[in-house]
Amino acid sequence: MIQMSFTLPLPAGRRGEGAALQLAAKMGVDPAMVVHARPIGDGHTFYVVYGRVNHLVEPGKVDVAEREYPLLSAKDVNAAVRGRLRRKYVVVGACIGTDAHTVGIDAILNVKGIAGEKGLEYYRELRVVNLGAQVPVADLVEVAAAERADAVLVSQVVTQRDAHLRNVRAMSAAFREAFPPARRPLLVAGGPRFDETMAGDLGVDRIFGRGTTPGEVASYLAHTIITATGRRS
Repeated sequence: MIQMSFTLPLPAGRRGEGAALQLAAKMGVDPAMVVHARPIGDGHTFYVVYGRVNHLVEPGKVDVAEREYPLLSAKDVNAAVRGRLRRKYVVVGACIGTDAHTVGIDAILNVKGIAGEKGLEYYRELRVVNLGAQVPVADLVEVAAAERADAVLVSQVVTQRDAHLRNVRAMSAAFREAFPPARRPLLVAGGPRFDETMAGDLGVDRIFGRGTTPGEVASYLAHTIITATGRRS
């Protein structure tokens, strides 16, 4: 049994509810019933429909980016950085292009973090440079070089016309042009509309999607330190 909601460009009434049931049937919900209908503007109605579907789910055929590293405590992350690098690990973060939505990047970087979990500024062995919103790619590259960044974290929320994909590809290309492979920072992109399996296509090392926590990002950074070969120290 499933419940779904949608809006139709029809006034509230029996004809509109019939159209909602017709749409539900075409989507494979049968039998279905309208459990809620509310006018939301001139000639539009919001519907909630409940019913049964007969489609099967095959988990074995689901393609997702599995987490290939363990989640570490802040103490273990700090120990990995201190033991392997013997200096602080530098993280530069920003929202690039015209994206002004800093909630995501701030949740990962700022010490207050999110949902009771501290951000990367809380980790003693990480040095965080948060550039904020609407940062041109050229400026991000310049700051990353000046700070000798180990990792660059980019957040993208605006997705109209695939702006998030274009911006990340442009960022990746700029870093690959500006840095030799052995000196290039780790490139990480995140946002609610990213497909985490697209890292290779976008030219970054890792993509984090909706619901990512600071601890997941910190653990990934520690994992790359532990497994890296040939990076600077």
